[in-house]
Amino acid sequence: MIDRYRTPFMKDLFSTQRHFERFLKVELASMEAHADYGIIPSAAVDKAKKHATVDAGRIETLEKTTRHDVVAFIQAVSETLGEEQRYFHYGLTSTDIVDTAHALAYKQANERLEARLKTFIHTLKDKAITYRDTPCIGRTHGIHADITSFGVKMALYVDIFTRQLDHFSRTRQGVETGKISGAVGNHANVAPSIQDKALDILGLHKPTISTQVLQRDNHATYMNTLSTIASCVEQLATEIRHLSRSEVREVEEAFKPGQKGSSAMPHKKNPIASENMCGVARMVRGYASMVNENIALWHERDISHSSVERVAMVDAITLMDYMLERYERIIRELVVYEDRMLRNIHTTHGVIFSQQVMNRLIEHGMSRKEAYERIQPLAIRAYETGEDFRAMVENEGLLPKETLDECFDVHAFLKHTDTLFKRIGI
Repeated sequence: MIDRYRTPFMKDLFSTQRHFERFLKVELASMEAHADYGIIPSAAVDKAKKHATVDAGRIETLEKTTRHDVVAFIQAVSETLGEEQRYFHYGLTSTDIVDTAHALAYKQANERLEARLKTFIHTLKDKAITYRDTPCIGRTHGIHADITSFGVKMALYVDIFTRQLDHFSRTRQGVETGKISGAVGNHANVAPSIQDKALDILGLHKPTISTQVLQRDNHATYMNTLSTIASCVEQLATEIRHLSRSEVREVEEAFKPGQKGSSAMPHKKNPIASENMCGVARMVRGYASMVNENIALWHERDISHSSVERVAMVDAITLMDYMLERYERIIRELVVYEDRMLRNIHTTHGVIFSQQVMNRLIEHGMSRKEAYERIQPLAIRAYETGEDFRAMVENEGLLPKETLDECFDVHAFLKHTDTLFKRIGI
């Protein structure tokens, strides 16, 4: 992943040095588990913990000859050990190390992503509370439909991302699972009890059964969750983009001193972060598709999944961190034009109150068919000519003035906001 879309945390977490340091953690945990069961001497573990070091440069040099990164790792670490090196990588196969080390990385990343999601939800709640009583027009098909509030709009996303947090908290466990089961997963050279002990030491979940690799349906499920979260960020970003258009201008991404919107047009203030989120979401969905294809491996293993995961898993996690960090700030600093929202409600000359008028006619005894047919021509005429819809209804003498006052009350549309907020937990 290019630095533009990497936070310093993710850059360090997935660096080559940290990658091989996690390999070493797994090896040492395995040695410790073997020693606990009396299979290798405890002194060998103590010496290995004291002397074993990782040099990514040395591993890279050795890999040019071995053509195998794990073998190069084993050789490089063994060079730093004494006689205890004979117990290093004892009873293991390469994927015991690789899959388990990846699980360690995913766990660290997931702790951060979960915290990011919680912060994102908190920011959305703040916006919902701040603007709970701020009327704005709701749109269907992009056309003015009925009045809502900007707070209700934000509350919707509180609900969406709270649900996604729940999905994430459950599916992350699948990729935070290690395995130390040997060449085909039959535990012939390393007992299940030793595997479980080592994974306890590492703080990872245990598989019920594996082959030489962990089964990739867990990875696919996890990636599908990341893909859905990214798509939900895109949903919010698309809303902000539409509300930022010049003709609408109900919100605006904060524009910093010195920031430029266009090299040609000095007036431009574009929703670039929101557009960026839509593009990044496409990448995450693309990576999820690749990881789904990793489920079907040959027999007890092949390495067709390996190249995909070296890029797709790391990049998707990295992009998710970037999305949540950047867009939380955009929402927190979002400029909201409440006066413009109120003005836009009235740009269609009152026709958005047509349903209210129609319902009151029904309540006063008119059939729904007749009420609709009486109101529709008036509403369309007002919409097309710019005449005031309320004045037209008054001229028809369809309803008393007091009833019309109720029909055309903007805040009457928000009477159930408290109930909606309580249901969401705000």
